[in-house]
Amino acid sequence: MSQSPYPWQPWQPGQQGWGVMLASHADRERAVDVLRAGFGEGRMEREEFEERVARAYAARTVGQLASLVADLPQGPVPPSVPAALAPPAFVPVSRPRTNGKAVGAAVCGLLCVPTFGLTGIPAVVLGHTARSEIRRTGELGEGLALTGLVLGWLATAGWALVLLLLTAVSLAVG
Repeated sequence: MSQSPYPWQPWQPGQQGWGVMLASHADRERAVDVLRAGFGEGRMEREEFEERVARAYAARTVGQLASLVADLPQGPVPPSVPAALAPPAFVPVSRPRTNGKAVGAAVCGLLCVPTFGLTGIPAVVLGHTARSEIRRTGELGEGLALTGLVLGWLATAGWALVLLLLTAVSLAVG
């Protein structure tokens, strides 16, 4: 008879290969696990189970163990192993996105110079809104929001100063 690739296949006396290989403690434990599963499924009575377990622990070869479990299914089917996850070094890092209102605040703040301060108030409103959203959601863009706020407030203060001076001049003149 040819050599069986599986140690739990039925073994015939005189068979070469797995059947004559000395059994390890792990082989005995696997055989006892198969016996326990068979007993748990009601395939044998308690006395037969206990006798087979005693013979399994006394077995010297894999063939002797195989003959003890030959008439039983090979135990419960192991659950499928989930696919191995990639180590953290190879997983792409997801960066938080940049807050859109922070970008808008920075753009409006930078446009204050060419628009003579007309985009200052939108820069301030967008900057404050962006900073509160950034604190709440953990998005990026704190520097952009702060840039928009500073430039917006400077433009607004500049226009307020110009209007105040024009009012003072118009009152003085007449």
